[in-house]
Amino acid sequence: MIGTAYIVDDDEAIRDALTWLFKSRMVASRAWHSAEAFLADWRNDLRGCLVLDVRMEGMSGLELFDLLSERGSHMPVIFLSGHGDIPLAVAAVKKGAFDFVEKPFNDNELVDRVIQALAFDASRQERRAGQASLETRIEQLTPREREVMARILDGKYNKVIADELNIAMRTVEVHRARIFEKMGVKSAVELAQLLSGRR
Repeated sequence: MIGTAYIVDDDEAIRDALTWLFKSRMVASRAWHSAEAFLADWRNDLRGCLVLDVRMEGMSGLELFDLLSERGSHMPVIFLSGHGDIPLAVAAVKKGAFDFVEKPFNDNELVDRVIQALAFDASRQERRAGQASLETRIEQLTPREREVMARILDGKYNKVIADELNIAMRTVEVHRARIFEKMGVKSAVELAQLLSGRR
């Protein structure tokens, strides 16, 4: 299973019920009795989904959510809210929380949302890794290769590129071949697709 469900709730019965529920659906989980206890163990490289009670003794779930956001956490958060807390939970969703689930919750619906949040987190990690790999490839290009690549992406022919950069057409061909090799593509179309989200 992808990622872990991190449960933070000051009600022991709910923590135990959620731990059992996630285990029954093959979702890995860990639980904490307070926001402060979770923060003591929190690291920015934790992967998964946070299942967070809105109201708790000490630091509230909303305060923890705000603090994690300030610290650069991108982990999806699902709030568990009592009926009177729904306006607070809705406000949290507007600030970037993944969702909120009202107590008493439907077991399967909650687990389904957690699984969706875990998948969302995993796909975001993959995109980030791909973006980092792309940046590394671009950094391998020489300044001249970047100039040539920009013109390839503008759809210019080798002869036009050679004239604009005042170099031989054969040199443009060599640069083009090296750019394709370094970027891991076989054509200008593939290159454009690879960089489409970046330009």
